[in-house]
Amino acid sequence: MKTTLRCRIEAMLRKQRADYFEIHIEERETTHLQCQDGELEDVRRVTDRGGNVRALIKGGWGFVSFNDLDRLDEYAALAVAQARAVGRGKSVLAPVEPVVDSVPLQWIKSPLTIPLTEKMRLFNEYHQAMVGASPQVQTTFADYGEAHRKLIFANSEGTFLEREEGDVTATFIALAHGQDDFQSAHLGIGSADDYGVIENQHQKLAEVAHRAEALLGAKPAREGVYTVVIDPELAGVFIHEAFGHLSEADSLYEDEQVRALMSLGQRLGPPSLNVVDGAAGHNLRGSYKYDDEGTPASQTYLIREGVLVGRLHSRQTAGIVGETATGNARAVSYHFPPIVRMTNTYIEPGDVSLEEIMSDVKEGIYVKGSYGGETSLDTFTFSAAAASMIRNGRLAEPVRGIELTGNVFETLANIEAIGDDLVYDQSGDCDKGQQFSLPISNGSPHIRIRNVVVSG
Repeated sequence: MKTTLRCRIEAMLRKQRADYFEIHIEERETTHLQCQDGELEDVRRVTDRGGNVRALIKGGWGFVSFNDLDRLDEYAALAVAQARAVGRGKSVLAPVEPVVDSVPLQWIKSPLTIPLTEKMRLFNEYHQAMVGASPQVQTTFADYGEAHRKLIFANSEGTFLEREEGDVTATFIALAHGQDDFQSAHLGIGSADDYGVIENQHQKLAEVAHRAEALLGAKPAREGVYTVVIDPELAGVFIHEAFGHLSEADSLYEDEQVRALMSLGQRLGPPSLNVVDGAAGHNLRGSYKYDDEGTPASQTYLIREGVLVGRLHSRQTAGIVGETATGNARAVSYHFPPIVRMTNTYIEPGDVSLEEIMSDVKEGIYVKGSYGGETSLDTFTFSAAAASMIRNGRLAEPVRGIELTGNVFETLANIEAIGDDLVYDQSGDCDKGQQFSLPISNGSPHIRIRNVVVSG
């Protein structure tokens, strides 16, 4: 039986005079906690409800966001007027079959049922686990967030979707103090449907404290060009930031230089290299059944057997270049229109063990974790959270302050070995344009790359 709201939305859609028209409605509840040394420093709880309408006429878009559903017809007319004012060409959208569906959220363990006092008790325990593991760790931080969204999407082609989405994330930091120095280590955790991943992390947080303490005694590595073995966390960040954003097709037709760099069919890496992005087939923070244009989620090979074979699309970008929509149109909230975004981006595992990857490295560096970095078109710089020298196939002394710099295409071509130990990191978010903190996942096994520029 159709709800009153659905009947109203469908009646509004039938009245529009546009090449294409869509509506999003969203209800969101979020909670954010920040703690220092096990004590609550900041707590924010936000409840929000609103929506947007988007119209396409002669290739021009009109977009209006709102909070007052009673004025829906007025906002729809404004979006149509905007689209008519800017439309100068032809409206092109890749075809997608209309669908009517409901996608409920099934929490494994809901954070909404956990009282604030229980969360604070747990975070205090984690503080004690970190300071108890190392006398050098005197300061700890915890940052926790949870979100629950109810979404309605409908368009003029007959699609009507009701979806629920959840999100839970936490980051814990241990700060170790030396005589004239301090170093930090961190642990990030996330899930789309389970507060339970936040629990029972005492041992891992004790290990975080040990890592921070070990960095106090580490020396900077000698700058130079090395063979580098990269752990799954940093390798996942690399493939997302340095390569994945170049695969987002809105940059292809907006930037001629990117279009030339990302021409399909060119060899980018060894035959063992396969890179995939997709929201389908996983239960990760970047997973969903439909994107924010109602396109079913998919799995898209970006690199297959070392060759560039695909890119990520919205319906518009796919229509413009004559390809298939991949289900990668996403918006962080109803305040924004959907744009091309990654979901779960990862390097598929190979068949080599970590021991084999390390075994024939005479002198190199093993890098772990990420402290961020920056990219500019096809160049990158990433900072490792921790590192150790590799000597004659074995881990040797720890080193710190490691930055990896290079060209993404040269780096992909220099991959020598891909491990069999794929790990997904679900603690990260992605920023693009003005849309910040979109849930995503990165993944990779250990990888070995020759001729990497290392600096401090």
